[in-house]
Amino acid sequence: MNLTAKKLLLLATLLLLPALAVAEEPGPVDLFGHRDTVYADLARVNETTWTLTVSLVNDEWLQALSLPFEFHSGKVKVVADSAVYTGGRVDHWDFKGFRADTAIQCVTMGLLANMGPSEKHLQPDYGRLVTVFISSLNGEPIEKLGVDTTTTHPSNSLMMVAYKIQYTDPPDTIPADRAEDLTIYPAFVVRQSN
Repeated sequence: MNLTAKKLLLLATLLLLPALAVAEEPGPVDLFGHRDTVYADLARVNETTWTLTVSLVNDEWLQALSLPFEFHSGKVKVVADSAVYTGGRVDHWDFKGFRADTAIQCVTMGLLANMGPSEKHLQPDYGRLVTVFISSLNGEPIEKLGVDTTTTHPSNSLMMVAYKIQYTDPPDTIPADRAEDLTIYPAFVVRQSN
């Protein structure tokens, strides 16, 4: 085989290699039914304050949620300064962590149903979880605000953990050796009001 034929064969192999590569299958998204969805509803309160109302549609019993969000407002620096859980679906949960990071314009909320022997859960339903208030750091007007999911340190991503017992008919129990099957990665939808 001459040098030109070898170069053409090498070039063809390099060009076809990505097409022949097998993509790694992602982990299970939701083993309990329909794809769950987190909704982020943005609304303007005044020129320096917005709200982010986080709602969830789920079709299984849940015991934990991780809700990290990043904010985009152009050159205006913003901070998620407070969260209201009262009246929401997780109001009765034991732990509702809230950590705002102004350096990277994000907030991480970690929610746990139980911190002890109690048996609290989030049953299958739709509704508001929390309302987060976002304001301008320097009092500048926030003309437009965007939100997206993110991953915050150490590895907090948008996810839910199902309860090991699903109250179906008959009840379904996930064995301890399949605990990773309890992790659910929901869809994410942003809705903005005018």
